[in-house]
Amino acid sequence: LSVAPVLSGLDRVARGDVDLRGRRVGLLMHPASVDRRLRRADRVLKEAGATLAVLFGPEHGLDAAAQDLEPVPSSVRERDARDSDPVGATAAAPRTSSLDGLPVISLYGDSASSLAPRADMLEGLDVLVVDLQDVGSRYYTYVWTATFALRVAARAGVPVIALDRPNPLGGAIVEGRPQRAGYLSFVGLRPVAVRHGMTLGELLLLAQREEGLEADCLEVVRMEGWERRMDFAATGLPWVLPSPNMPTLDTAFVYPGACLLEGTTLSEGRGTTRPFEIVGAPGQDGKALVAALGTVPGATLRPLTFVPTIQKHAGVACGGVQVHVRDRERFRPTETYVRLLAAMLRGRDPADNPWRQEPYEHEVERPAIDLLSGGPELRQQLSFGREVDDWLGAEEKGAAAFRAAREPFLLYE
Repeated sequence: LSVAPVLSGLDRVARGDVDLRGRRVGLLMHPASVDRRLRRADRVLKEAGATLAVLFGPEHGLDAAAQDLEPVPSSVRERDARDSDPVGATAAAPRTSSLDGLPVISLYGDSASSLAPRADMLEGLDVLVVDLQDVGSRYYTYVWTATFALRVAARAGVPVIALDRPNPLGGAIVEGRPQRAGYLSFVGLRPVAVRHGMTLGELLLLAQREEGLEADCLEVVRMEGWERRMDFAATGLPWVLPSPNMPTLDTAFVYPGACLLEGTTLSEGRGTTRPFEIVGAPGQDGKALVAALGTVPGATLRPLTFVPTIQKHAGVACGGVQVHVRDRERFRPTETYVRLLAAMLRGRDPADNPWRQEPYEHEVERPAIDLLSGGPELRQQLSFGREVDDWLGAEEKGAAAFRAAREPFLLYE
């Protein structure tokens, strides 16, 4: 596709399409909250006449310096509603804004209650502005942070303005069925497809309707020039990594499948320069994995050896593969990585439990792989060494049903 002059919601604020003059604003943002000229959202809003009162940061923090699952402290000692202990009062240095020393409230602390702002954090605001770049996968938590914020703001009578941005994967292709009953979590607060093909603004509209929130609690500032067939490369917008392990658009395209490895003891490539594209574990034979998968539509698998620098298997040589996406239209990340995961687990010692046991996104009861895959079925299939064709067939049917169900919330052709 040729590059099109797409304007994000923030670009439209910069152009003067949104009147924020004299309004006292809270802003939920991260490093990818920039306009076409790479100016940060807080600066753009200030130049548009807004009075910025407080900044909110999602998982990874306002500067996206924190790794996954790492609590991020606020720059103000906000008190937990349950007791007198300050939320996020750790030895880490406070994170503050580079703009006028504004207070920064983290929405990713060390407890589930930290994932949503409290009503008192919104006191005195005329509006809460949300400007977050999503990556098109259900697991990515930024849209769910925005959903939590929308819930609280609606109850507090503070309107939310969502500045929409492209789905980097485009909006036409849908993969993976929504979660089954009982498997909603911070890696999916609403039942949506894994690769949902929706923008953050559209997902907030879905949440608003399904949760029965007032119609006037949310305004979505639509993009200009974006069409559902466009991936991020076709927009002409600058890619800024929205989290530490989402460095490139290539990463976003494999993520709907590769993130499943977070629910295992296998490495999803964190601690390498190509996270999620590179996967493996000690003792894995990359050549055998390539042979087991055969031809992969839209991608080439290359065997390799890598040594993660952090997290799983840090400092240990791992065998595995790198997934090189050659044709984004044909590549299906969910199917590719589920088949790859099945191949990696095939022949494994039954006594060697491959599933992550540690708490995951403040969940301690349900296994991480079940939260990511939307139910226990994939884990059960793989644990018994069964073929995954039936599971993938059910995923395809569920994706088709979701594609139809999402229609009322779509804002773009």
